[in-house]
Amino acid sequence: MLKRWLLIGYGAGAVALIAILAYYGIGTIGLAVLGAGWGLLGVMLVHAVQLWFLGAAWRALVPSPPRPSIAAFWRLRWIREGVNNLLPVAHIGGEVIGARLLGRHGLPLGLAGATATVDLTVEMVTQILFTLVGLGLLMIGPHDRAVASEVTLGVAIALLFAAAFVAAQRSGLFQLIERVLLRAAERWPGLALDGIRGLHHSVQAIHAHRQGLLVGAACHGIAWALGTAEVWVALAALGHPVGLREAFVIESLGAALRSAGFFVPGALGVQEAALILVCSPFGVPPEIAVALSMVKRVRELGYGLAGLAAWQWSEGYRLIRATSSHGVGEPGKPMRGPR
Repeated sequence: MLKRWLLIGYGAGAVALIAILAYYGIGTIGLAVLGAGWGLLGVMLVHAVQLWFLGAAWRALVPSPPRPSIAAFWRLRWIREGVNNLLPVAHIGGEVIGARLLGRHGLPLGLAGATATVDLTVEMVTQILFTLVGLGLLMIGPHDRAVASEVTLGVAIALLFAAAFVAAQRSGLFQLIERVLLRAAERWPGLALDGIRGLHHSVQAIHAHRQGLLVGAACHGIAWALGTAEVWVALAALGHPVGLREAFVIESLGAALRSAGFFVPGALGVQEAALILVCSPFGVPPEIAVALSMVKRVRELGYGLAGLAAWQWSEGYRLIRATSSHGVGEPGKPMRGPR
């Protein structure tokens, strides 16, 4: 059923995206993106720094050493993002895969899953704060504030959702999830879910680790703010420069509206419509707003494909090592196949 709805979302989003591109002129938009040149490189470099802070935020939630390096978390965050952006996984598949890969770095699977869950929660909360700051900057400026009402409703819904998610983690929902998964592991050993034991305890330990939560929130806040630089660089390269305040508002409100369209894989069409809306108070033409979205999608595609390739390489390398450890016999004897 979920897969069917994801496919419907993909179809609806693709139709919306094609309609927007056709309406505002796919040729005009394409030429603007191709003319961005140095802006595309700048956006790629900004996102590399964002990923570093996102990896550091995730690492900070591990309550006690030993912890994998920031480089390892940077790579795993890259894979998480690639899976969520390019695969029909309802924006949570990346966290599942990231947790599983983190478990291969020496952390128990339950702890790895708990860090990914709380990291997602901290990211949600800091995005709400980021959006509220953007709303404040919009309200104090001499611009059309009609967009504020749409975003305010979305922020209110996001606040309720985030509060419910935090309450679920603190109230013991993950204890129930852990029991269900362990029973599934007993019934279907091939799922390899035994390592999930300790999920609930790990979530509680991370919530009690206040310093880690604060560091994680600070790193996420910096990562969100860096999105301002992405918008500032991209619009300058597209020939419609804006100030840092305007770039902050565009990024914060645009990201909030994109998140509201989580049910559409890749936010196809949603991101474009959101940027048209939030760019309008600053005199950015709709076709340039769509071009800005396309620059973001070029970045998503570049990093996403590389992230998926890194994930598949990791899986293939693990399979080769497992096969070799089971298949290499004594000298002169034939190799055995995997058991």
